Amino acid sequence: MSAMWRNYLTTGARALLKNRTYAVITVFGLALGLAAAMLIMLFVRDQLSYDRAVPSGSDVYQLQETFVALRNGEDATQQSTPYATGPAMVKDFPQVVAATYLQNTSMIALERGQPLRTEVSLVGPAYFTVFPQRFLRGEAATALRDANSLVVDATRAKTLFGTTDAVGRTLTVLKRDQQISYRVTAVVADAPRNSHNQASIFALFTADRLSPGEDANWGWTNGYNYVRLRPGTDIAPINAQMQAWADRNAPKETVDGKLVRQAENAKFRLIALPDIHLSGACCGPAGNGMSWTTITTFSILAVLILFMACVNFTNLATARASQRAREVALRKVLGASRRQLVTQFLVESLIVATMATVVGLGLVELGLPWLRQFLDAGIPLHYVGADGILWPAIGLTLLVGLVGGLYPAFYLTRFQPAQVLKANRSAADTPGSGRLRNALVVCQFAISIGLIAATAIVFAQMRHTVSADPGFRREGIIQVANMTRAQVTPSIAALEQEIGRVKGVEQVALTSIAMNTPMRSSTSLVQPGRPADSIGVYRVGYGFFETMGMRLLAGRTLSRSRALDDATMIDDPEASQRLFERGMTIVVTASALPKLGVASPAAAIGKTVGLGISGFNDIAQPATIVGVVADPRFRGVREPLDATAFYHTDANLSFLTVRFADPDPAAVMTRVGLAWKRVVPNVPFEAQFADDAAAELYQADQALGTMFAGFALLAVLIGCLGLFGLAAFTAERRTKEIGIRKVLGARTRDIVRLLVWQFSKPVLIANIIAWPLGYWAMRNWLNGFDDRIALTPLPFILAGALALVIAIVTVAGHATRVARAKPITALRYE
Repeated sequence: MSAMWRNYLTTGARALLKNRTYAVITVFGLALGLAAAMLIMLFVRDQLSYDRAVPSGSDVYQLQETFVALRNGEDATQQSTPYATGPAMVKDFPQVVAATYLQNTSMIALERGQPLRTEVSLVGPAYFTVFPQRFLRGEAATALRDANSLVVDATRAKTLFGTTDAVGRTLTVLKRDQQISYRVTAVVADAPRNSHNQASIFALFTADRLSPGEDANWGWTNGYNYVRLRPGTDIAPINAQMQAWADRNAPKETVDGKLVRQAENAKFRLIALPDIHLSGACCGPAGNGMSWTTITTFSILAVLILFMACVNFTNLATARASQRAREVALRKVLGASRRQLVTQFLVESLIVATMATVVGLGLVELGLPWLRQFLDAGIPLHYVGADGILWPAIGLTLLVGLVGGLYPAFYLTRFQPAQVLKANRSAADTPGSGRLRNALVVCQFAISIGLIAATAIVFAQMRHTVSADPGFRREGIIQVANMTRAQVTPSIAALEQEIGRVKGVEQVALTSIAMNTPMRSSTSLVQPGRPADSIGVYRVGYGFFETMGMRLLAGRTLSRSRALDDATMIDDPEASQRLFERGMTIVVTASALPKLGVASPAAAIGKTVGLGISGFNDIAQPATIVGVVADPRFRGVREPLDATAFYHTDANLSFLTVRFADPDPAAVMTRVGLAWKRVVPNVPFEAQFADDAAAELYQADQALGTMFAGFALLAVLIGCLGLFGLAAFTAERRTKEIGIRKVLGARTRDIVRLLVWQFSKPVLIANIIAWPLGYWAMRNWLNGFDDRIALTPLPFILAGALALVIAIVTVAGHATRVARAKPITALRYE
């Protein structure tokens, strides 16, 4: 038995050495395909592993909120939900074992005597019940016993205190002119890298951190709600009750004799912890996660690449095997059974697949560091263990080896010895093998054309994403954060004056929203005679629209010279009634016009609506529209533009926007930072250019788009390698035919045209397959963007033309070489 297998291996090795060109093309092409598939598999598996290390994590759920029927009827889902929904969940659902609230914030801590911004997760008392941690020091029961308790992870403990034995140490935090000491009560293990929340410091969330009325307001979302359910709880019935639950608990306002609840257009659902990262909801604790659409796209791409590699393998294997007709015939004459021949072909196929896998693993080792850096992701690579790649690699080897060898093994062993030896031929085809190769070539070209077109469309959309009109002049803006810190608020006026005097600065204005900021706020929109609706609502300072460079479509902006434009008293419970009686003014965006029931911006001017922003009245605050501006896009192009209302107040404005005009933006940033330090030296200066904020917003999409394009072009390269080998085989097989044609008067260009046409037909057929499927796939992908390019036939036409050029160039070289050969050499070929 061992001698037989040794013979199989020896014969297979000799067959590869005999045709080195075939061996190199097959092994390298298959290695590229396997390496690409394994890299994508590592990426996909890493994305699927998020939050699976939490003990009993399948019982933990995040409450998410979906705003329905926004512009064009599109929905937008976010992970953050109102604080008030957490207690309501505990009250109404007995399946809830524990619930916690989480709000990521930053504090100004003194580290080695210097004020530095420190990220802190404020959590509810039951946080460590919902999310069990491994405590290195201290205990979960006493970890967050009061508002000055602090829990840190091991890495942060070493950074702050130089040791993990940090229990009892203090961290000094600046608040206004006071220094508050937080005492470390526990040290926990670092959160896994694949966690949707990368918190390293925890403090107790207390009610005094809420704005007035926020504890009952369902339109204010600034944190995250989590619940742990009883083991085995079926989530479907709970989610089915969510709409009725929200209607029952959300505060209602009386407008025009009708009761309207806050967050009227919002729907809630519970998402299992392991599904949060891929839920597609935006604005998570650590930013946006991935989506199932992305994972599915890359999984399909991996399958297509592997299919392309297998097609090459099968085509070249059948072509090479058909050249061994005499060998098969002689083996049969000498007594070899068909089973032995089948085994021989399969062994040779597995040898090639094994060699390709070894080379492919080397390519994975070389390519993974680049992929990690490019995606800014710590994708792990282990060969053994639960997440090891060794067994999947072995599985791929067997799969590819068997798939590539089955056809040669079972069909090409059907040669009849008498026919082959009588004809004195060293090569022969079994019936149908040519049709199979043609069908596989058509599939290969169809995939290549589809991927080329998809790559062009992805790049066009990515360029559009960056260059799309944001609705304001984004260049020349600096966004300064930390404006609502207790140490800063008394000095806001001084800051505005000091920064306004900086060389190069033209205008400054306060705002609660800026480019790529997490702030989201909505409220009820009520109008007599129209159904209740919702609208985004944000506070801005005077001069905001001018500083941002927003286009005024009708009316005017908010002005310091008009008393009705100041709604600051809305934050004073005693003064809110006076505001209600006198009314307030707002500026709305163009997306709000359909909700207002008007056809043009001018028609909206002077219209009075009710907004649920007061928080102190049972009825909505009357607001008169004085201006309409073009839609500003402060978030990504995937998210629908919000219908938004802006009103003026002097309180709770998180950012200072600075409009500058200077050829050296970095110098302006430095001068603004120095001005900040002169006014509030104990608060770190944190600012960025609006263009940089936008670039961060699109960075993930850009990286994924480039990654897709890279793997797609790799698939096309694999197809070219296979086509090159197949063209060489075809030219070689038709050597005698070409010699006869030349004797009969055929010219070189006639021969070249004949061979080129043979491979041009599959390209034309492939277009018929690729265009409709590609159009359908890319239309669905583009539908995921609110602002997208028009999908035209041009990318598909260009992709088909490029595929045809690739085929012609690949085949023409072989065709020209064979066509120029002397006829006598061709006629003596066999």
